[in-house]
Amino acid sequence: MNALVDPGALAPMLAALPELPDLGIDGRTIALLTLAGLVAGWVDAVVGGGGLVQLPALVLGLPGASPVQLLATNKLASICGTTTSAITYLRRVRPDLRTAIPLAIAAFVGSAAGAFFARFISKDAFTPIILVVLVLVGAYTLFKPSMGQVTALRFSGRRHLGTAILIGALVGFYDGILGPGTGSFFVFALVGLCGYAFIEASAKAKIANMATNLAALVVFIPQGAVIWQIGLLMGAANVLGGYLGARTAVARGHGFVRAVFVIVVSAFIVRLTYDLLT
Repeated sequence: MNALVDPGALAPMLAALPELPDLGIDGRTIALLTLAGLVAGWVDAVVGGGGLVQLPALVLGLPGASPVQLLATNKLASICGTTTSAITYLRRVRPDLRTAIPLAIAAFVGSAAGAFFARFISKDAFTPIILVVLVLVGAYTLFKPSMGQVTALRFSGRRHLGTAILIGALVGFYDGILGPGTGSFFVFALVGLCGYAFIEASAKAKIANMATNLAALVVFIPQGAVIWQIGLLMGAANVLGGYLGARTAVARGHGFVRAVFVIVVSAFIVRLTYDLLT
């Protein structure tokens, strides 16, 4: 990976690309979307919530695309980054797969169901609920600094596995039907409900998030909703961001991940509040 081109040199090269006639966007927009994919991959790998960067960028860059196209293209780009960061975490953290695999399976099923219902349910109905949950999550994390420093499991045996499966199903459903902040929800739920440290939770969250992205694509691709040119380009940037983010999180430790988590949740709260007010 060290031989990869410097991300700073990516924008001018992309600016020289020809306009994509079927999408009607120019090279500068492509450069913006690629940069958003890189940043989103890094954020997603550290603590989740890369969709806070990537999905708004797609909305701004592709104003003519439908909501389903935006969601589907975001999933294609995201799965590239989550797969890379999941592999990196597997090698460096070695999370317990006896929990991670059932969590991922439940997340896959939940995400597929959410993606199916995404066509019928207005995302505006979820905004107030998500906002309240995020305020509680952010406040709890901010005022309880000891949370997530070490792994201290709250349950064992079937109760632990059942809790993980429930987390996977519920967060997976949210990811399929809407998406932004899914990784953060996975991390918080695994830390707050199961008792994992932030690094361990992030490793499991990436595996589950990879499954939710795959499930959503299984639904979206047959619908012809994916904009492949943009999704693959942002996906390549996501791979680099995911690799760098996972390495950064493991190297910097729990305190760094917790700080990034609070920042991402705060950004999500501001974004949703703005959406409600406007």
